[in-house]
Amino acid sequence: MTSFDPWSFNFFSITLATLAIIVSKSSVTVALPIEFRPSPWSLAHATFYGDETASETLGGACGYGNLFSNGYGTDTAAISTTLFNNGFACGTCYQIKCVESTWCYPGVPFTTVTATNLCPPNWAQDSNNGGWCNPPRVHFDMSKPAFMKIAQWKAGIVPVMYRRVPCVRPGGLRFYFQGNGYWLLVYVMNVGGGGDIAQMWVKGSKTGWISMSHNWGATYQAFATLGGQSLSFKITSYTSKETIIAWDVAPANWNVGSTYTTDVNFH
Repeated sequence: MTSFDPWSFNFFSITLATLAIIVSKSSVTVALPIEFRPSPWSLAHATFYGDETASETLGGACGYGNLFSNGYGTDTAAISTTLFNNGFACGTCYQIKCVESTWCYPGVPFTTVTATNLCPPNWAQDSNNGGWCNPPRVHFDMSKPAFMKIAQWKAGIVPVMYRRVPCVRPGGLRFYFQGNGYWLLVYVMNVGGGGDIAQMWVKGSKTGWISMSHNWGATYQAFATLGGQSLSFKITSYTSKETIIAWDVAPANWNVGSTYTTDVNFH
């Protein structure tokens, strides 16, 4: 029979305890990706603007420009002020389904759209008769192709159920540059996860992290001399509060009017 060795047992116990402490400390310091979860369903209304080409949806208050070439397509909507949140809701994604109307297409569970524009208030009209986007109404003014996925366009307006959902984007974040030698304006596109941005920083290869201010829509700006430096960006999600870093997004010879892509994104 093998004898019991208390010294070996104590050493084994201490080793396990030490390992447990190390693992515990490691689990605190390792930042796992934060996955945005869908919100509960809520009631709203939806209309549409433009025609079947969705050409009138190009541009808009979020600053995404050509929605086709920038990856948003026709599955987009202008959202009322209540949702728009001074532009911080740009890029957010919603599932929308038509309900309680004879104009709804039967058997269609929902369609998914991205918020790319603001539907402004129209105080000249009653909120229940034309002023659909007047606060505090929650309203989606969809592109016509998106609206026609859930209801007949002749309806004009239909009641809908909606919920926030994660934005599924192929590839990483995209940054479009504007500005001059002393001012950098960055349009942030193709944002996954919550789809939105709360805060942003830029770092030149010769600088530390410089805080950028929210300009409008999905654009952020820095008043700094960054020419001749490669640029990296740090971005915090408005919804999940997760922060990610995109290193060396643009080379030292970057130019305004150009778009730079990355391989990092929110989920």
